[in-house]
Amino acid sequence: MSARHPRPADDFSEADLKVESPKDHAAGPTAVAVSMKRSLERMGPINTAKTLLKLNQLEGFDCMSCAWPDPDPGHRHVAEFCENGAKAVAEEATTRRATPEFFAQYSIAELDRQSEYWLGQQGRITHPMIKRPGATHYEEVQWDEAFALIGAELKSLNTPDEAIFYTSGRASNEVAFAYQLFVRAFGTNNLPDCSNMCHESTSIALQESIGIGKASVSIDDVHNAKLLVIAGQNPGTNHPRMLSALEIAKQNGAKIISINPLREAGLVRFKNPQNPSGVVGRGTEISDLHLPIKINGDLALFQAIGALLVQWDALDHEFIAEHTTGFEQWRSHVEALDWDAVVETTGLSRAQITEAAQLIRESDATIYCWAMGLTQHRNAVATIKEVVNLAFAQGNIGKPGAGLFPVRGHSNVQGDRTMGIWERPPAHFLDSLQKEFGFDPPRENGLDTVDSIRAMRDGKAHFFLGLGGNFVQAVSDTDVAAQALRNTRMTVHISTKINRSHLVTGDTALILPTKGRTEKDIQASGPQWISVEDSTCSVHSSRGPLKPASPYLKSEVEIITRIAEAAIGDRYGLNWQGMRDDYSVIRTHISKVVPGCAAYEVNVGRPGGFVLPHPPRDSRTFPTKSGLGEFVASPIEVLQVPEGHVVLQTLRSHDQFNTTIYGLSDRYRGIEGGRKVVFLHPDDIAALGLTDGQFVDLHTRWVEDDIERSVSGFRVVSYDTPRGSAAAYYPETNPLIPLDSTALESNTPTSKSVIVSIVPTLTGNAKAAGQDGQDAVGSDNGHKATPQPLHLS
Repeated sequence: MSARHPRPADDFSEADLKVESPKDHAAGPTAVAVSMKRSLERMGPINTAKTLLKLNQLEGFDCMSCAWPDPDPGHRHVAEFCENGAKAVAEEATTRRATPEFFAQYSIAELDRQSEYWLGQQGRITHPMIKRPGATHYEEVQWDEAFALIGAELKSLNTPDEAIFYTSGRASNEVAFAYQLFVRAFGTNNLPDCSNMCHESTSIALQESIGIGKASVSIDDVHNAKLLVIAGQNPGTNHPRMLSALEIAKQNGAKIISINPLREAGLVRFKNPQNPSGVVGRGTEISDLHLPIKINGDLALFQAIGALLVQWDALDHEFIAEHTTGFEQWRSHVEALDWDAVVETTGLSRAQITEAAQLIRESDATIYCWAMGLTQHRNAVATIKEVVNLAFAQGNIGKPGAGLFPVRGHSNVQGDRTMGIWERPPAHFLDSLQKEFGFDPPRENGLDTVDSIRAMRDGKAHFFLGLGGNFVQAVSDTDVAAQALRNTRMTVHISTKINRSHLVTGDTALILPTKGRTEKDIQASGPQWISVEDSTCSVHSSRGPLKPASPYLKSEVEIITRIAEAAIGDRYGLNWQGMRDDYSVIRTHISKVVPGCAAYEVNVGRPGGFVLPHPPRDSRTFPTKSGLGEFVASPIEVLQVPEGHVVLQTLRSHDQFNTTIYGLSDRYRGIEGGRKVVFLHPDDIAALGLTDGQFVDLHTRWVEDDIERSVSGFRVVSYDTPRGSAAAYYPETNPLIPLDSTALESNTPTSKSVIVSIVPTLTGNAKAAGQDGQDAVGSDNGHKATPQPLHLS
């Protein structure tokens, strides 16, 4: 039976938002308490025990949160998870249910007025749902009809390129391979994915510089490094298990440099709750040197460090001569460095930069780690190539304790790319597909995420399928993206829970509920398992322990293969039923198509799995155009910020994973009870004529289209950040990022370089400004009606 529950917990008034002093450490007993509280509230005691004790274990399931590598077999803790991993599991294994009765109670418009947090708290979707043309509500639909409708729509397109097939990084290797096979058999390379919006700049830069767009290190290298340089990354929130590895590195004598506009708690001190010192002691000091760099100052900083290394002759000449090209041009470039421009661009003193360079000079095994703080700028590709230049200069690739480490923030986003989810597939991959399956896949590049939005906006694409994720909230220029989806004839989302993208629909919209990683997957041949790849190229298996949330759920593999049958039938003789009946059939195909995956079924089934080959790491060989590691000289581009403006970076709170909002707490930064805050230096607050705690609107005007974009009702928070550098949470600030403002070469949205003006909110009323959570897409900022959540009791 159905029952009404109390009003949603995110229905806050202005007084509910509290600002406290930022924390000076991460984790500790509080992280354990929060993990258990959320798990017990969402899952109950039985599911909490069944899931957390299996999380990241050899015969268990892989965390659906970040892509941090697991320790080797025999070196894993009983509790091999972090606070945010526990939250991710609790969100998926929740006992709450969004039934057909729930969708009958609330219209799509009513749901769209709710915050993202409220939507997520309604629980698992239990049945396939459809919004028919002209309807105001979703209603239940039978699976066979859903597949038939999708197949008919795809067959009606004038060309396969009128369809967009998006993928979130959560998908397994098995479904990713089946998905790209279906899409290419259908006839297009329109396979945008979440990597387009985050680490695409990494993929492009590393592919051109070292020949492979992946990390060149193992977790053992992290443990044994002499120096770790962590730039544009916040492990305490985004990759919390990394802190355990950093603690081991520190115990082994490593130094750590953190480079970030904000001094994040996880890079100050780590209180490991599995050690006595992390419970009752001070824990482990992490950063030996923190560089509070101005937003987008990283390219200038790394070039300045390179100039000092050249000046001191702190170079590995043998490595440079044998394994690289372009060194002389790079050396000439950094020798001509304008130090005044460096100081202005970075906001750092020459003494601070010199201290960092000295630590790098003294290390004979350095790892460079980075994340979104480097990848989401106009010059992101150039910045990452500059990081590679520093590694080349001292021979820090292909030796123990050294290398390049882009830390992926989404589980299996790297595996998806390995399995062929890419709009720009390499010719050798397509050749292998042709040899294995007997058809010639399309050779033209497809559309990435930004170009997909343009195509839907401009009426060139009419069908959208999202395999996981929350597309409209994840991308830039939210209102434009929403209108693009509304411009289609059909939108289809394969999902576990309700999100904003379900409420921004084509003429027909389908929600296809899927099993999650926590759940058992039984097909015709028996129980199935899946495989995933982590940030260090390690591939391993995953098996869910729970009974599915509803008997009507289907696995992602089953859903994709059924769509393939409906859309292309037995074209090319592809055995879709065989693939879904037994996932080992897919893995056999993977072993014949994907480089480095020979004997895939055997290797991935071993305890701990296997590591994919990586020529720069394994043999100091570089599959680039020149056959060598390529130094690249890049000009320093300085952001031109008008008077009265600041540069805004978007970031996560500690209580979210990408667009999934777990709660309204960012305790490391001292924020409780809300999300609409903007962090500013106290001198900037004064210079802009504002006051700490005041409610403001953020505006930006993109010169290319002369459109003013704005978000309203943000509370000013005085914070330790460089002058001119502001920060606020996404997805609330994604509407400020113009669709066309992207990184050179990678087309990644410039989410870390948004030039904004900040003015007082006219009403000054937090509730009227939408302080209770996130404004609905396309809605105004007035009071929101608050429907009561409906759950199946």
